[in-house]
Amino acid sequence: MPSTSSTAALAPRPVFVSGELVHKTRSAEVLLTGLRSEGENAFVVSAHWPEAHGCYTTGPTALDPLLLIETVRQSLPLLCHSAYGVPLGHRLLWDTFGYELTPEALLPRDRAGRLELRVTCLESVRRGSRVSALTLLISVVQGTRRLAECTTRLTVQSPVVYQRLRAGYGNPDVVTALPAAPAAAVPPSALGRTRCRDVVLSPLGGRGWRLRVDTTHPLFFDHPLDHAPGLLLLEAVRQTALVLPSERPLAVTAVETSFRRYVELDAPCRIEARSWDASPDGHRRAVVAMWQNGVQCLFSTVRFARAAEPSSGVLAGVGAGPAPFPG
Repeated sequence: MPSTSSTAALAPRPVFVSGELVHKTRSAEVLLTGLRSEGENAFVVSAHWPEAHGCYTTGPTALDPLLLIETVRQSLPLLCHSAYGVPLGHRLLWDTFGYELTPEALLPRDRAGRLELRVTCLESVRRGSRVSALTLLISVVQGTRRLAECTTRLTVQSPVVYQRLRAGYGNPDVVTALPAAPAAAVPPSALGRTRCRDVVLSPLGGRGWRLRVDTTHPLFFDHPLDHAPGLLLLEAVRQTALVLPSERPLAVTAVETSFRRYVELDAPCRIEARSWDASPDGHRRAVVAMWQNGVQCLFSTVRFARAAEPSSGVLAGVGAGPAPFPG
């Protein structure tokens, strides 16, 4: 039977962050630089953001959520392998992931340089001697500035259990991918991107979009995968929110996501979204859902702030809205 535990042991020596520890093949894509313990189930992960990058928005801009999410994502295998004894080769699966940007993150600043992820393990679940699930609270700090708060729950599966769960999909080499470049794409400029390759939405008309998958993309598919990665899905949520009709430019400031099913690479994935004004000053909220083969795979709630007024210090509020998508 599963049991909860609040014990994690981190070796006193410094942890060298290799690509293997963060599940990256390309060493240049490793954003983390170290890990240290701050007491029982508390850690500090050091990181360094690049001055320039082909996929992330860099320079004097607001914080790119894609860069934030990938930095936090890399911390998950690092902690599992270095502090919680999870063997290399085990699969880490997102149950939930959420982030909220601070007003400081919306200011146009140069984001390059060192930062820290201050991590607290809220719960660890074990099956026998192995960790099977973790719930983490992560604060992202650069210098004296707090940029974001993130929460996540992930589960850990052994290779044998993962293959059984995937029921024939677990071998990336035999998965048939969606077309690398669907015929149509949302204009990159509408999404804060400069390259069409980084657009992960293809319009279907009305309120629908299709997930646009390029299995050769160097960030989303750093190595072969048997399903669409969570990083790709979270970027699709952000891009979907940004293309919703709006009278003024808006910035995504908070997202809460529940991963309900794998998004497979051999069938189309439809994205639907609805938005509404959440308060009298025009701040908005949206819900985004992904469907594949008639089943809901992902559900997100998104909050916005006015992109034109990043110094106002106000994050979008959450108010009453339409009923969520069924399922």
